[in-house]
Amino acid sequence: MTAWLIAAAAVLAAVVVLIAFWAYQTAHRLDRLHVRYDLSWEALDGALGRRAVVARAVAADAYAGAPQGRRLTALALAAERAPRNAREAAENELSAALALVDPAKLPTALVAELADAEARVLLARRFHNDAVRDTLALRERTPVRLLRLGGTAALPTYFEIAETSSRDTEPVKPRTSARVVLLDENGAVLLLCGSDPAAGNGAAPRWWFTVGGAVEPGETLAQAAARELAEETGLRVDAEALIGPVWRRDAVFDFNGAVMHSQEMFFVYRTARFEPTATGHTALERRYIHGHRWCDGTAIAELAAAGEAVYPRQLGELLDQANALADAPAPRAAGPTLQIR
Repeated sequence: MTAWLIAAAAVLAAVVVLIAFWAYQTAHRLDRLHVRYDLSWEALDGALGRRAVVARAVAADAYAGAPQGRRLTALALAAERAPRNAREAAENELSAALALVDPAKLPTALVAELADAEARVLLARRFHNDAVRDTLALRERTPVRLLRLGGTAALPTYFEIAETSSRDTEPVKPRTSARVVLLDENGAVLLLCGSDPAAGNGAAPRWWFTVGGAVEPGETLAQAAARELAEETGLRVDAEALIGPVWRRDAVFDFNGAVMHSQEMFFVYRTARFEPTATGHTALERRYIHGHRWCDGTAIAELAAAGEAVYPRQLGELLDQANALADAPAPRAAGPTLQIR
């Protein structure tokens, strides 16, 4: 009996040592990832700051005191001084203003300097978001969360601004969209898989998103959401049955060769799980929608850990709220929409 107890204790001690070694290695790796994240943000902040300096030079040279020049200067200063939680919006406004500048009004050297500044922002942002993705992939693993190996460090956040590659870019015009968080009886959400059709070579990154699209003239938000639901999945529901809008997301991104500024309003609806049909897809949707998947919170976390973007970014953590809203007894009082990313 004593020998058995000694053997069991030895095995237990070995397991504890292995767990402690793994935890130490993982914590050390997390520390390196957070250092990389901090350095990537410093590099991005520096690149954005340099672009703001160049933008003021462009304002002085291209507009020479005209109102457009004063506005561009003000936007550059606002972008430099914006707090982190408002930086994306400020930088996107600056991007839109810079896109309106006619390069013919600038010296060749200044055009080259502006192009270089924008290229540096593009590279720094991608490097930063890669660091965010890698850090979150490890931080959000269940053992890491349970053992609190991330310590008290805040979760890193992506930095999403439109990437412009041409001085001929049209001004970014807001487009209102209605989207549906479509839930099944088990609380999973239907996500569509898509990619940018402008890439055209089959190598474009793929991302996951909720059902929805642009509001057409004369439609209410709920009517647009119900129409998009029918077109993209085949499911027909009354607009009045949709709950919301409950969330709002403002996003600027490149799509199909253009810069899109999408103001997205989210509704919630629950249905029995079904197999969506693509018969109502437009020609463009057939080009960029590649499939679908019903995802619970775990599946969403797995997609993110694998480096696949899920929009909205907070969907996984807000899924419980969406299910609670779907289960709330009628009538449902309209409340303020939650701003998400």
